[in-house]
Amino acid sequence: MVARAHTVAFQGVEARPVEVQCAVTPGLPAFSIVGLPDKAVSEARDRVRSALSGMAIALPSKRITINLSPADLPKEGSHFDLPIALALLAALEIVPADAAEATLALGELSLDGSLVPVVGALPAAMTAAAEDWLLLCPEASSAEAAWVDAAKVIGATSLSAVVRHFTGQAPIDAARPGEVSAAAFERDLREVKGQERAKRALEIAAAGRHHMIMIGTPGSGKSMLAARIPGILPPLTPVEALETSMIHSLCGLLDQGGISRTRPFREPHHTASMAAIVGGGKGAKPGEISLAHNGVLFMDEFPEFPRTVLETLRQPIETGEVMVARANAHVKYPCRFMLVAAANPCRCGYLSDPARACARVPVCGEDYLGRISGPLMDRFDLRIEVPPVAFTDLDLPPSAEGSAEVAARVAAARAVQTARFGGHPTLRQNADAEGKALEEIATPDAEGRDLLLTAADRFGLSARAYHRILRVARTIADLAGEPDIRRPHIAEALSFRVSAKALN
Repeated sequence: MVARAHTVAFQGVEARPVEVQCAVTPGLPAFSIVGLPDKAVSEARDRVRSALSGMAIALPSKRITINLSPADLPKEGSHFDLPIALALLAALEIVPADAAEATLALGELSLDGSLVPVVGALPAAMTAAAEDWLLLCPEASSAEAAWVDAAKVIGATSLSAVVRHFTGQAPIDAARPGEVSAAAFERDLREVKGQERAKRALEIAAAGRHHMIMIGTPGSGKSMLAARIPGILPPLTPVEALETSMIHSLCGLLDQGGISRTRPFREPHHTASMAAIVGGGKGAKPGEISLAHNGVLFMDEFPEFPRTVLETLRQPIETGEVMVARANAHVKYPCRFMLVAAANPCRCGYLSDPARACARVPVCGEDYLGRISGPLMDRFDLRIEVPPVAFTDLDLPPSAEGSAEVAARVAAARAVQTARFGGHPTLRQNADAEGKALEEIATPDAEGRDLLLTAADRFGLSARAYHRILRVARTIADLAGEPDIRRPHIAEALSFRVSAKALN
């Protein structure tokens, strides 16, 4: 008799179904696992044997073979313990075979039979719902899985509880979704003194999901401004929350199974490796750019990042997804994020400060910002210079306008974009528009077109820069509540594009 259960193997955010087949046949006593398992999966037999022994279940003196199908799909992780044990219990006729076959299970077993939480319960629940299977997982992982279909998710504390459930002795209640966490933003734009132009740039970037770079002397407030971006962003939509949570589930970042409606804000250190930023390592795990999906990736000290790391950002910025290619894995992750970079004008940081200018002008700045290649710099929609704040400004009272007021305008502009792109599957914000879609939504009036063509010729703008200016102008018009793009919108978009040209 061959008993079956189901589980998943993770390839990026996709959870691919895996059939766990168990055959107990006459022969020399053995317990083997086949089907391209890694070391953690191969060690499952010892954990399963110990867990069954703790339940006073002795394995027969026969040959036990576990096959993980499809056999050419790599199997990684300790979550295969529970489905292997479930298939074996069905083969030993301890639990009903038909119930095991209709179950997708994942979970790690302790030697005493208790179930240890594992990552990836949310993507696994998506696969279980698509195949109309019951999802069985550790109780600590059930809260996040229940967000998909709570009626078809059960969380067990131990293997003995699983046996009692399937034999009808003590059925397990359906799981309940975790709490929706709502972040309280303590950092408010009202606390930022001066820097009105930078605040305006933040508002435009947040409204249209435009990439932005801030260049200024140390202590001018670049990091302070970036830290207040989450407070002006609208909450994640249900679809975006599910997309983001699936990635965070693979990394074990969901707190007690709760799904957050707050947009991610990731700020990796400039010593981070390429695998940490882009993704990779064992199993090709998601990197910071994927963890920032639907949110913000803030890269402080931007030129200090390794050149190879910076150059790998060019394609994900354009496509909104990244392919992590390794010798044994090719995994695709979504990474539609807003890149906010901060940099000093030179190595010492005081190139633009007339009171403290360094002696290596202008070579110091050219060498330092020269680490950012032209093609990468061309992908920033907004480039602003953040000047030092005057001491007299620090004594001024807080601004009357804070994050709440800016967030209201950003939310209104994004609502306009949601209505505009409602029928398109891949377009959500103005920064996503390209080709025909961009022509339809961002055609300026005659005066605006003349100004843009004149600027493109005078400043030698690339075709990419031309289109990015149109996207920014579309966002500026949305913030103003105007349906058409006019000359003032083009002029403001150009001011954020060419004002830092001398710093390249």
